[in-house]
Amino acid sequence: MFLSVSQLKVRYTGSEQAAVQNVSFGLRAGDIGVLIGPSGCGKTTLLRAVAGLEPVSSGDIKLGGRTVSSATSHVPAEQRRIGMVFQDYALFPHLNVERNVAFGIHDMPSALRTERVAEVLAWVGLSDTSLRYPHELSGGQQQRVALARALAPKPQLLLLDEPFSNLDVDLRERLAHEVRGILKAAGATALFVTHDQLEAFAIGDMIGVMSDGTLHQWDDAYSLYHRPATRFVAEFIGHGVFAPATLVEVDGQTVVQTALGELSNIAECPLPSAFESGHCDVLLRADDIVHDDDAPVKAEILRKAFRGAEFLYTLRLAGGQIVQAHVPSHHDHRLGEWIGIRPQVDHVVTFKRHTESAADPS
Repeated sequence: MFLSVSQLKVRYTGSEQAAVQNVSFGLRAGDIGVLIGPSGCGKTTLLRAVAGLEPVSSGDIKLGGRTVSSATSHVPAEQRRIGMVFQDYALFPHLNVERNVAFGIHDMPSALRTERVAEVLAWVGLSDTSLRYPHELSGGQQQRVALARALAPKPQLLLLDEPFSNLDVDLRERLAHEVRGILKAAGATALFVTHDQLEAFAIGDMIGVMSDGTLHQWDDAYSLYHRPATRFVAEFIGHGVFAPATLVEVDGQTVVQTALGELSNIAECPLPSAFESGHCDVLLRADDIVHDDDAPVKAEILRKAFRGAEFLYTLRLAGGQIVQAHVPSHHDHRLGEWIGIRPQVDHVVTFKRHTESAADPS
């Protein structure tokens, strides 16, 4: 692994609670990693520790096999060859785009500096803006200038801290795709911090979900969604609810009994012995529930959120269990209406039974 973080703990002076505790993950050269989680979860502190801006209490950080942070050693930030892009871009308003990008490579010979500036501006699609000033650019263009400036010195690792947070929601995901393309074209290794799942999915090869200073899971987006390692990851990523279930064995196969009926022929389902009396909670994503007028199970529509091509329906079964379902938007049912639903679950994810599993997800 090019970036290796092992059992890392970061504790602020005077604080009994560690801001980051026992975090371990690895990032291969050329890959893009993303740290995601609610505000105050420790993701920016972790990023700052990697940058060399925060000392570590225990554990270590390695870059290219070299230890740059541990409890007993610390390589200064300026010696780590790390580039950073901040949420406010930190562009110099009195310098034009060309001079902003060249700022970090002023020691380079003039001809090579001019060539490098032209190269990175071409990567970010801003070759025609070199003589313009930051106030003459859109927010998205300013963000790309900041990215070009960070890439110009050829850093061995690029760190991005909420770089799209000041942009419109619609622009964020599109720009995340663009930035991914730029980083891949540059062959850059990058670690990115965001609280936005769509940004994380759009840009990341690997995504780490954090809460209360702990890294719950470091995985690709598909695995985070379909195979969450903890209950927190299951709740944080995507839409879904936990439904009480019982695992039983029928003809040598595990069957999951739920209020929606039996789920069977499921790969990777745990044995009934994994839980006391087989009782557990099963994660039901909104895309696990199919609207079917002919289904024997009916549910009342409590809420609906229009998403363009589909509605996100929040539904209540006769027994009180709450589920959610993505339904094509031409099925525009009224609140309070009862509709038929059936489960279509390809990935069964179970957790220890929780007494509030049937609660309304609002």
